[in-house]
Amino acid sequence: QVQLVESGGGLVQPGGSLRLSCAASGSISSFNTMGWYRQAPGKERELVASITNGGSTNYADSAKGRFTISRDNGKNTVFLAMNSLKPEDTAVYYCNRRQAEFGQGYKLYWGQGTQVTVSS
Repeated sequence: QVQLVESGGGLVQPGGSLRLSCAASGSISSFNTMGWYRQAPGKERELVASITNGGSTNYADSAKGRFTISRDNGKNTVFLAMNSLKPEDTAVYYCNRRQAEFGQGYKLYWGQGTQVTVSS
């Protein structure tokens, strides 16, 4: 099993910045994609950004140019640097990990979520 622990959420003013981190532990596979999803009240959970073990990234249109996803493979940690935050970025942000496991194909894991609130 894999455990994901998010941190870095909080309350910021519009235009501010936050840096989220997610540390993975447990049965770690080198072949994986890690990402960030978010879910606002009354809305569906949506992908914000993802990054493969090889460094290939994918961003939601709303995140392009403002958010940057990165990872430290040695620490099995993924980061999301969020700049120019807007009120519509307010949501619970969830860390996600999809990894190949020996003889098991791909498995999906989720963190518990961290609240990001953007408000003046």
